[in-house]
Amino acid sequence: MNARGALARYGEAVAARWLVAAGMTILDRNWRCRDGELDIVARDGDAVVICEVKTRTGDGFEHPLAAVGRAKVRRLRCLAERWLADHGGAPPGGVRIDVVGVLRARRGPARVDHVRGVT
Repeated sequence: MNARGALARYGEAVAARWLVAAGMTILDRNWRCRDGELDIVARDGDAVVICEVKTRTGDGFEHPLAAVGRAKVRRLRCLAERWLADHGGAPPGGVRIDVVGVLRARRGPARVDHVRGVT
């Protein structure tokens, strides 16, 4: 695994722990189909949550959340539909798309920013 892949895995692990601590249940990680990948699929109450995770180191680049624009959200919606089709359809609480930004610190814990319900 290269450094970029290792950073992404680190961020996804941090995000998964964050989501569990927030009361969510992880349903799937790194789910893939021919059209792409969902980083984390979770359950929050009776809703399914599609979580896109963006990880950065230091302050040299844009904030991780800035990397998720309209085109990425559209793609996540399409991937969410495919995931739901493979897993029994939409739950009573519907589907939400969240973005979790992870900034890995040189020392100390990572900084996590969780934005719920991006559109």
